[in-house]
Amino acid sequence: MKIGYRTIKTAVGTPVAIWIAEMLQLTNFASAGIITLLCIQPTRKKSFLSSWHRFGACLIAMLYSFLIFETIGYHPLAIGILLILFIPTTVWLKLTPGIVTSSVIILHLYSAEFINVSLVMNELAIIIIGIGMALLLNLYMPSLDRDIMDMQDQLEKNITVMLKEIAIYLKEGRETWTGKEIIEIEAILNKSEKLVIQDVENKLFQQTNPYAEYFSMRRKQFDLLKRMLPLLSHMPELYQQSYRMGMFFDDLADAVHPGNTASVHLQTVRKLKEEFSKSELPKTRKEFESRADLFRLLHEIENYLLLKKNETPNMSQKGKQNS
Repeated sequence: MKIGYRTIKTAVGTPVAIWIAEMLQLTNFASAGIITLLCIQPTRKKSFLSSWHRFGACLIAMLYSFLIFETIGYHPLAIGILLILFIPTTVWLKLTPGIVTSSVIILHLYSAEFINVSLVMNELAIIIIGIGMALLLNLYMPSLDRDIMDMQDQLEKNITVMLKEIAIYLKEGRETWTGKEIIEIEAILNKSEKLVIQDVENKLFQQTNPYAEYFSMRRKQFDLLKRMLPLLSHMPELYQQSYRMGMFFDDLADAVHPGNTASVHLQTVRKLKEEFSKSELPKTRKEFESRADLFRLLHEIENYLLLKKNETPNMSQKGKQNS
């Protein structure tokens, strides 16, 4: 069983927040631990937002508590009226995640049956200790660079296999591929995109991540590769042109690596188009249909390469370039 960083932070921060509040002899000191637990989030951005939501909602809760409890009295009916006013206010101010924490503060004030400066300061201290402890612990976030680069490597290996299998079919007509790489590529793309978002949210002053563009480009290329597969099934017989295309896909598979070689392969595509247009006309219907599918395949792989050429992101700060 793996214990994550968030679990460790929660296990450390909650008792420390309670201990600090208890050392300061605050009433309801255990609530500081509850606030810490709620404010520890998977990313720095979410942690800051969570802290703001709870702090803002608690301030509003204390204001409403003073106005309603001191006007109506400390009666269960007063809590109902307070919540009717308080909850829509937090929704309007987009502080909804702070409702639970604020409800605890409201019940503290209700149980005390009075509200004075000393009690308000006590509640503010609990809130500040709980939120402060969570923010302090969330200053450290493990780097996701290695995980993202691993995702990149796995993705490139699977795309290489996919291109190699297409090459084998075009050259030999063998259907030995199970297609498992399609499922793996889809899973890698989904996971990597989540990691990129998490990485951006851990860097408060960075709005984008160069890998976001990379994985977006790879997803578009993957969609094109999936569109090529039905074209292959329409080629019942092998011809010289299909073998030539198979050799090209072999070369393309070997080029799935750091470094952009799209321009070189685009030149090859143009040469193949010229060769095919100058070759002898098809003699049978089957040969005509196969030749037409080969031309469509060439068109799709040209789009694949144009994506690589035109949408290659600047990855220099990460030490790698898109392939």
